[in-house]
Amino acid sequence: MRTLIIASGNPHKVAEIESMLGPIAIEVQRQPADLEVEETGSTYLENARLKACAAAERTSCWALADDSGLEVDALDGAPGLFTARFAASDPEKLMRLTEAMQGVPYRSACFRSAMVLCSPDGECEEEAEGFCWGELLQEPAYTGGGIESLFWVREAGCSYGQLNAAQLSKLGSRGKAARALAPGLRRRLHLN
Repeated sequence: MRTLIIASGNPHKVAEIESMLGPIAIEVQRQPADLEVEETGSTYLENARLKACAAAERTSCWALADDSGLEVDALDGAPGLFTARFAASDPEKLMRLTEAMQGVPYRSACFRSAMVLCSPDGECEEEAEGFCWGELLQEPAYTGGGIESLFWVREAGCSYGQLNAAQLSKLGSRGKAARALAPGLRRRLHLN
């Protein structure tokens, strides 16, 4: 069975991507615990390339990476690439975003994800992007969440943070990117 490294140290993200890959016969592993990649790209794809290449070169395995963020139209696409670094914690991110949107009637936004597949020698072989369109609520849909609790997905009738695994795979930006990348992944890794 082939091994695919998910270029992330986040076990939740690794499990989410693994479930999105569906019934592909492949062993999924997290990147080495000591691998840290500075995200210096100017786009989600560039950041995903940096992470995937680093993981592939370190492990000599196929590697898959993603980069994603929330883009708010009224904030000219912010926080965008800096979503993860928008504030130190989820409650602070939520508060900062809520404050920035106070009194703003135009609340459209999207979660955007880019995925990159790198060969064991560090060559980027496949790339895909996914978008989940929605709007920001005036207040979070539930307590204790981050910005995903503020982002309403009309198709699902709930916030992004309330999407179940099947909905994330179908409607979520990462799920859409994973589905778009899956045929190329199967072809490159010679999987059925």
